[in-house]
Amino acid sequence: MDIEEMQRQLRALADRAEITDLMGRYLRSLDVGVFDEEWVDAFHTEDVTAEMPIGTVRGRDALLAHVRRAMALFERTVHLGTDLVVEVDGDRATARGAQLSTHVLADGSGGLFVSAGHVDNELVRTADGWRIAASALRVVWTRGTPPRLPDGFVPALTA
Repeated sequence: MDIEEMQRQLRALADRAEITDLMGRYLRSLDVGVFDEEWVDAFHTEDVTAEMPIGTVRGRDALLAHVRRAMALFERTVHLGTDLVVEVDGDRATARGAQLSTHVLADGSGGLFVSAGHVDNELVRTADGWRIAASALRVVWTRGTPPRLPDGFVPALTA
């Protein structure tokens, strides 16, 4: 194996490690619950598209507002990700994994809502590192009581 091939393999391993770390930090951040400009900038591109069970949004500002509203429905959460498969192609990558999310409802009932599914992510390398450009959460099953969406919470496409 020549030096160029070793450098290519090392770069591929470093990219996979950075993406895996980004995805782990993202899931953990959902449980920490601090959703501000720093949070959205740390994980997403400016023109991110995020497809979630309660709507699809485009752009950092729309995503931030949507996540704030959605996560306010829960008192506490635990998000687990596993089986992450990362494929890198230059400055673009995909990452697909399984996700199990446990939520304690914020309505005072103590109710639990659990969902499980798969997440497909498209990532791009930016000057600040890898960022999520698109994500789609596909829920496969749920258990428990889903949160009651407040009046005015419209699970629809936001341009």
